[in-house]
Amino acid sequence: MSTPADDPLDPLDPLDPLDPLSRERSHLAESRAALRAMREDVESLDIRDVTANWVNAEVLARQIDERIKALADLSDTPLFFGRLDYLHSPGADQAEGAEGEQFYIGRRHVHDHDGDPMVIDWRAPVSQPFYRASKKDPLDIGLRRRFGYTRGNITAYEDEHLSDPAEAARTSKLLQQEIERPRVGPMRDIVATIQPEQDEIVRSGLGGTVCVQGGPGTGKTAVGLHRVAYLLYAHRERLARTGTLVIGPNKSFLHYIEQVLPALGELTVQQATVDDLVARNIEVRGTDDAAAAIIKGDARMAEVLRKAVHSHVTMPTEPIVVVRGSRRWRVPAYELEDIVRELLDRGIRYGAAREALPQRIAHAVLVQMERSGEAPDDRVQDAVARNAAVKAAVKAVWPPVDPAKLVLRLLTDADFLAVHAEGVLDEDEQKTILWAKPVRSVKAAKWSGADAVLIDEASDLVERTHSLGHVVLDEAQDLSPMQYRAVGRRCTTGSATVLGDLAQGTTPWATRSWDEALSHLGKTDGVIEELTAGFRVPTDVITYASRLLPHIAPGLTPVASVRENPGFFALREISDTSQVVTACEELLRNEGSTGLIAADARIPELAEWLTAAGISYLAPGEETTAETRLTLVPASLAKGLEYDYVVLDEPQAVVDGEPDERTGLRRLYVALTRAVSGLIVTHAAPLPPQLA
Repeated sequence: MSTPADDPLDPLDPLDPLDPLSRERSHLAESRAALRAMREDVESLDIRDVTANWVNAEVLARQIDERIKALADLSDTPLFFGRLDYLHSPGADQAEGAEGEQFYIGRRHVHDHDGDPMVIDWRAPVSQPFYRASKKDPLDIGLRRRFGYTRGNITAYEDEHLSDPAEAARTSKLLQQEIERPRVGPMRDIVATIQPEQDEIVRSGLGGTVCVQGGPGTGKTAVGLHRVAYLLYAHRERLARTGTLVIGPNKSFLHYIEQVLPALGELTVQQATVDDLVARNIEVRGTDDAAAAIIKGDARMAEVLRKAVHSHVTMPTEPIVVVRGSRRWRVPAYELEDIVRELLDRGIRYGAAREALPQRIAHAVLVQMERSGEAPDDRVQDAVARNAAVKAAVKAVWPPVDPAKLVLRLLTDADFLAVHAEGVLDEDEQKTILWAKPVRSVKAAKWSGADAVLIDEASDLVERTHSLGHVVLDEAQDLSPMQYRAVGRRCTTGSATVLGDLAQGTTPWATRSWDEALSHLGKTDGVIEELTAGFRVPTDVITYASRLLPHIAPGLTPVASVRENPGFFALREISDTSQVVTACEELLRNEGSTGLIAADARIPELAEWLTAAGISYLAPGEETTAETRLTLVPASLAKGLEYDYVVLDEPQAVVDGEPDERTGLRRLYVALTRAVSGLIVTHAAPLPPQLA
């Protein structure tokens, strides 16, 4: 049964205790009061007498501040969205007939003054049947109740008696309403609508890497973010030490998703783009043409860099003579060569080997001292390692390497590149990546994003990159092999969640398969999952967009929309740009957000038309408001974003804006699939024949 949502009541008003909706509203009010009390308890903590020093005090104060933020009660966000009535107490012996229990499922745990739970965190094991239970497998659930909300107040509920054979399975109306709810502002969490196949991925263990192939609207981004939240819940202490990171394709995308984890009470997850990770010591000011970017992004460049870094090592030809007091100790050249070759054969980082070399030389000297009857200790070995003769020999044999200077030399010195690219890159490929003009210094160079990745690779060859506990990589299909390696370095001892859609690969170097991507990432044991149920894109829209799949990703399964509402879809041939503005005005009459997506070259003209019409608009990533609900989106930035309604301007111009037709058709596929409720395609030029 369900109650209508057309007459919301104030949950603080006197309520009929016999009315189920009134009882649920009462529980919501009590839960909010309990959460408020939990927050006040933390705010009242006095740490002055429990900290040993100011450092401990700072750390504890920061932890308390984060806890206070995590306990914030967002007025428009319901504390719980569902209820489970177990037939038996979880964990009890069902044969003994243990009485069942009732749990409210929400975004975070809330307990009363006695410590009894009022709301159970959606990530807790006892909450799992809310997402997994079905008529076929009720998981000991007698009743699953979903709640409908308006402005934070309960206005409806819907019950499923999962263990009642007389009740037929049916589609949840409230679930459909939540999926189709208008989108205003940044991306929101999906804890109320997680589906069984999504829940399996969300709750997969920390130890394994998961790659999620998902078409438009299948919820892959949300699944990845919710998996982070789940892992932080299940492995909080470990991930607090090792760290977590979400990597997105651009700043606009990161701004769009940045509120999801805080809304779930998780405040410590860092967000970055690949460019943010690799451009640590240089400024990216240049760009590469497609041909150069493809070669620089090729995994073969890792071998070129490895050879270039280790080319600095030269075999010793002279002995080392160490003077200590009245004694002289001589390490012959052949013994020094053995030490150097042993370090090279171990394959350790260049910098680590360089630091080990003086200690190895000092050890050889100590062996001679012991043979002569002396009894040197570790202090003597350290002193020998710091001896001027040893330091001079190390500098000559194993000099320091500056990664940026190394890459600069490779890109500007044809002979140096030829030596280290021999057998790896052919002559034409070498010419393609060489800079036309010499550059005076690292600071003067106009580095590209691909150059920064090369420097990052070289930096890792010199000194190991710090590894995090878990990394989420979204829109992964667009990364080059060298970019995958850069991300993989950030989780060598941790795991990853890789999210993407091969059909939406819009770079010339886009990955061809997830097996290949996982190999470059260093996670060949990763599990590949595919999401094919579409929750965001309406049926008519995804059906039209899927006409492109045979041309851009023939092996992929088309997304099947589970939306009961087919959505609004229209193709309109126009004669001038004013009709694009008219289409925007039409869609803005609806509730929710509207995106105007166009080829990048068309954006300035469309901006002028919107301004002339008095229509205010936002840039991608800027938060929509009640007054400004239109976003003007260059097609190159549309990936990962979603709007209730979309006007797509000139599909052929979107295709023509890319370096090749396949990439252009993939960009068009992305643009066509950003709408949640309706899409209008406007065109003066003929449509691409692939859409016929």
